Amino acid sequence: MYQIHELAARAGITVRTLHHYDRMGLLHPSRHSPAGHRLYDDDAALRLQQILFYRELGLPLAEIGALLDAPDFDLLRALETHREELGKRIVRLQRLRRTVDNTMAYLKGESGMEKAGIFDGFTPGEEELYSKEAEKMYDPETVRESNRRWKGYGAARQKEILEEGKLLYIDFATAMEENRGLESKEVEAIVERWRKNLEHYWTPELEQLEPLARHYSEDSRFKENIDSIKPGLAEFIGRAVGVYVANKKA
Repeated sequence: MYQIHELAARAGITVRTLHHYDRMGLLHPSRHSPAGHRLYDDDAALRLQQILFYRELGLPLAEIGALLDAPDFDLLRALETHREELGKRIVRLQRLRRTVDNTMAYLKGESGMEKAGIFDGFTPGEEELYSKEAEKMYDPETVRESNRRWKGYGAARQKEILEEGKLLYIDFATAMEENRGLESKEVEAIVERWRKNLEHYWTPELEQLEPLARHYSEDSRFKENIDSIKPGLAEFIGRAVGVYVANKKA
């Protein structure tokens, strides 16, 4: 049996998190001690492991609970699936790590690498996918119109737009590396280009720019890709766009 603080320490989470899981019915203590302390057995520890695996894969807690409580849930099959997904993630993260090293060398002027090399590890079409996904926060008709607009470009133009968008991240990273202020003309110009690039997909109102950019650091998939270029870059972009919007409204 594990006391709650022992299980939390082993799992690398807080006691408060275990309290939260208990309250929402996701993970109850196996029993309580005579003194009323929560105690967890090996089955509970394995269930917690599954919760943490699924959280790592980005599933909401409510969905995780439904999965674990399904009559046909098979722990061994779930572990096999986790192993396969983690293997894919390891390969991708290794590629992204190489990309980080290459990009750092590029930003420091230590490498004459082709710009295309700084995007190794990014899934083709990911920029388009994320832009469309962000639109769903606003209006379904916007999504449909964006799809029509995107399909009308053709493969060659689509590639140009995607590369243009990805190079913006490098320019943001360069500005961050050079300690350019968020109020600087250089950063403002990059944000303006970012806004123009978005218009290839859809035309957001000024008020929509800040929540969209903030989504870059709040969504783990955006954050992982953008921060692979430079740690903290996703948050930097969000703050830069926030300053840009505020200045435009002033």
